[in-house]
Amino acid sequence: MSVRTVAFVGIGNMGAPMAANLVRAGFAVTAVDADPARARAWADANGAGAANTLADVVSTCDAVVTMLPTGAEVRAVLSDPEVLAAAPEGLVAIDMSSADPVGTRSLGGDLAEHGVWLVDAPVSGGVPRAEAGTLAIMVGGDDAAVEIARPVLAAMGDRLFDVGGLGNGHAMKSLNNFVAGTAFVACCEAIAVGERFGLDPATMIDIMNVSTARCFNTDLVMKQQVISGEFASGFALGLLAKDVGIADGLAQAVGASTPLADLVTSMLADARDELGPQVDHTRAYDVWSRGG
Repeated sequence: MSVRTVAFVGIGNMGAPMAANLVRAGFAVTAVDADPARARAWADANGAGAANTLADVVSTCDAVVTMLPTGAEVRAVLSDPEVLAAAPEGLVAIDMSSADPVGTRSLGGDLAEHGVWLVDAPVSGGVPRAEAGTLAIMVGGDDAAVEIARPVLAAMGDRLFDVGGLGNGHAMKSLNNFVAGTAFVACCEAIAVGERFGLDPATMIDIMNVSTARCFNTDLVMKQQVISGEFASGFALGLLAKDVGIADGLAQAVGASTPLADLVTSMLADARDELGPQVDHTRAYDVWSRGG
């Protein structure tokens, strides 16, 4: 089976450029979004189609891609009785959201009963790499389903990692974001302490970037978003708190002791509760820099 027609559900900051890359790669794409007007506007701008709901278009699709805030929304969309009734046998659903891996395995079992294959393929790289089509994609699922999904994924990312069975992609993404989120917390605390002592924050980051502290956050976040006061990375605080919380929940599910994950989850959740889930995650610096 080769995929030609794709329904893309979730035309947000990441989903819009990802879906546009599918159009450029030659797929026939229909956009679906909680805001149908946004889907239509994207479709008009990209020479694609739009539908009000997935149920309206799924019968004509070879694959469905979901890029939604949480696994709960993914389940609601893919498990809709109207969608399952209209879905063709062998449809491949590719969830590129950040979701709970345990819930993903459960959803995959439910969809399989209706002849739908689920692949989990969360991404890393942010909006710039989504626009460039150079995302890193962590792919979990049945081997046959993954092979069907691979050309679709290759249109959106240049590094595809096969990480094993269904749910493993989401597990890997949550653990990656736990490490990234922890590094962000550490960078923020270091900058706040250094500034109070009299160090220049920008110089601190320059030194870290040629020293052992170098990481994604020192390279691309701290000077560009925090020190500059831009606070516009494109990744919401609520989503980072959710992703790190998923990693913490995964640790509990497998019986691992992770006091650092517990702490970072709590810190991000507190900042989210104070600032709101929709603010850019870099705004959390404001909360932590005020401490003590």
